[in-house]
Amino acid sequence: MLATRLPRSRGVTLLEMMITLAVSAVLLGLAVPSFAGMWLDSQRAVAVNALIHGIFLARTTAVVRKHVVSICRSSDGQTCSNQFEDWQHGWIVFVNHDRDDPPVRDPGEPVLAVQAPWKEGTITSNRRAYSFRSFRHRVVNGTLVFCDRRGSAQARAIIINSAGRPRVSKRDSDNRPLRCPSG
Repeated sequence: MLATRLPRSRGVTLLEMMITLAVSAVLLGLAVPSFAGMWLDSQRAVAVNALIHGIFLARTTAVVRKHVVSICRSSDGQTCSNQFEDWQHGWIVFVNHDRDDPPVRDPGEPVLAVQAPWKEGTITSNRRAYSFRSFRHRVVNGTLVFCDRRGSAQARAIIINSAGRPRVSKRDSDNRPLRCPSG
């Protein structure tokens, strides 16, 4: 006697589907925090690189034009905002013809670059502004610290030396850990 075989189902069982969903949920739960960290790293790198670009633009323009070029905090992209304590509100690079200190952008002083606010964190500095000159001591040295919600452990600093050269560091100029306003 011939046994008839019923066609085998090609789908998945409920148990197989539940195991697949559970494994997928665990893997996704592990991956999301690392993607968030990568996103914060990239946003911080964009802000740091924008300020370094502004510093190099100011240094080069000061030498080429033989004028003082200043970088100051600015919330409107046109004037220096000396009332703001932090730099995350944005900044401008401009030719400071009258060499005022602290820098004030006057009518007729060209704006070379405008940086929009950085909304992912804070940028603190030990200087209100930086002015670059075409002669030997080009700038007042200083440190700008970039902090996001991860705090001091993930902070980065731009340290500007007296010649106006910036470098990025995970520690301050005295080789101490960076400190963020929130701790």
